[in-house]
Amino acid sequence: MSEQNIHKNKETRGFQSEVKQLLHLMIHSLYSNKEIFLRELISNASDAADKLRFRALSQPDLYEKDAELGVKLSFNADAGTLTIHDNGIGMTRDDVIEHLGTIAKSGTKDFFAKLSEDQSKDSQLIGQFGVGFYSSFIVADSVTVNTRAAGAPADQAVCWHSSGEGDYSVEDIEKASRGTEIILHLREDEKEFLSEYRLRDIIGKYSDHIGIPVFIQTAERDEEGKETGTNKWEQVNKAQALWTRNKSEISEEEYKEFYNHVSHDFAEPLAWSHNRVEGNQDYTSLLYIPSKAPWDMNNRDSKHGLKLYVQRVFIMDDAQQFMPSYLRFMRGLIDSNDLPLNVSREILQDNKVTQALRKACTKRALTMMERMAKNDAEKYQTLWNEFGQVLKEGPAEDFANREKVANLLRFSSTHSEVAEQTVSLADYVERMKEGQDKIYFLTADSFSAAKNSPHLEQFRAKGIEVVLMHDRIDEWLMGHLPEFDGKQFQAITKADLDLSKFEDEEEKEKHKQTEEEFKSVVERTKSYLGDRVKDVRTTFKLQDTPAVVVTDENEMGTQMAKLLAAAGHDAPEVKYILELNPEHALVNKMADEPDEEAFGRWVEMLLGQAMLAERGSMDDPSQFLAAVNKLLA
Repeated sequence: MSEQNIHKNKETRGFQSEVKQLLHLMIHSLYSNKEIFLRELISNASDAADKLRFRALSQPDLYEKDAELGVKLSFNADAGTLTIHDNGIGMTRDDVIEHLGTIAKSGTKDFFAKLSEDQSKDSQLIGQFGVGFYSSFIVADSVTVNTRAAGAPADQAVCWHSSGEGDYSVEDIEKASRGTEIILHLREDEKEFLSEYRLRDIIGKYSDHIGIPVFIQTAERDEEGKETGTNKWEQVNKAQALWTRNKSEISEEEYKEFYNHVSHDFAEPLAWSHNRVEGNQDYTSLLYIPSKAPWDMNNRDSKHGLKLYVQRVFIMDDAQQFMPSYLRFMRGLIDSNDLPLNVSREILQDNKVTQALRKACTKRALTMMERMAKNDAEKYQTLWNEFGQVLKEGPAEDFANREKVANLLRFSSTHSEVAEQTVSLADYVERMKEGQDKIYFLTADSFSAAKNSPHLEQFRAKGIEVVLMHDRIDEWLMGHLPEFDGKQFQAITKADLDLSKFEDEEEKEKHKQTEEEFKSVVERTKSYLGDRVKDVRTTFKLQDTPAVVVTDENEMGTQMAKLLAAAGHDAPEVKYILELNPEHALVNKMADEPDEEAFGRWVEMLLGQAMLAERGSMDDPSQFLAAVNKLLA
């Protein structure tokens, strides 16, 4: 029931523009799963209790440790109100304005960008983006929040009220107890939530596993089942933290529901792992792999998904010390009995227990993915499509597990020639030709650019598979992944590429003779280009293409230079080697040209074509165009 409050110092404030959009969406669009509002509000109340327990470690006078923390639900059918009351940390006036008047996350635009016409999917985004409180307006035409921060006097409580339009009011009130009371004034067509049985059903479905009791106000009945006219509080949920229970007692559905609670994600997880470890270390971990990437996953500074508990006391969200950055998409918690209750992020940084737990959690997460890749390729492909870009950070970040991470990587290749990344490095090695001792790869801006690269011509002719890498991170990845399964990686755009082992003696002799005959053309081309290129050579890896440019083995590649430039860094100039195909008609026409000026035009055209194919641009397009126009004329 609502407490009696004395109101003063009232002010009306406008919502942040993104909140206006969000409220409009809640009120007018998201009706597919209306009951989520209660799950979100109870989950927020549970968080408030966790925060109070943590704050009380350093300020024990904030609450009596023996006093039971909980959530109470009551409703008034006549007034059409549903009230959710907790005795957790509460909020100050500044907290109320910050948390209920704005959306602090910078990704609000991403939230709206992800919305679609599929409202069932849209509702899954609500908790993920930290806007769960506003789901109240799916069922309520106005919401009142009365709150008092733990440790604050009774006359420093605050009342927040809004009808979900453009503004809200804030005023000081007196409130007898700490915590937060949310009063929902339900719409006429949402009165189903004024039913004890409906509320019990929702609590059992979504909140059975949270660590504090949830009470519902129910009418007392006599022995004949008739209401006596008085009310009592009855606990509805188990109120036992799920991870503390025996695995054999927990159903699959309960694990999924707990994932929804701990991650604020309404989609089902792909997999989870629940482990209790005793011995040198004493801890419990419950790790989940989500089925959808969080909106800010590509930001390496984004919040990690693990919560830290010490002896079942909540300590912190975003416990990034327990999982490497390339696994930041993992969700769940770790509950340690070895860390002190007053542990801070600074203490965690260099703590030996932390390092051991990080190693164990990383191993557990990678094992989950390995099993999925081995036993359910379709499900693993879903994982890869969502999180593959982040997993590619692993070999550079986690040397100890580099081989394990490499086994999890997926790419496109010339074997299937589809853009979807489905080929593992183990698949590639298994299909290697007899005598092949290197893994050949090509990096490019896009799958189309990779698939149609002239560098692939001889590989296709000889039936040699090439890994096609077209993610921006791939060039950087290959700088930290020199080998796999004892096989060296070889970029096919490098000058040290040697395919002679796949040629017979007759071919080798023919190429040697052609190279000797073509020496004068190479020298003539070098003389014309001067220091515009690092070198000019003949190549026999081409069929339909007259020329390509390549880089030395230790020279920065094109894609890495583009990556650095896109990041705002000064990338060193890449010096290319021009390779000419002596068996191509255009190259032979150039070679036979006696006029030096006309010869120069042929060189400009061939170099320009090669640069376009490799970089998608050239230093002086006008010079190339002038040469082509004169040749055509």
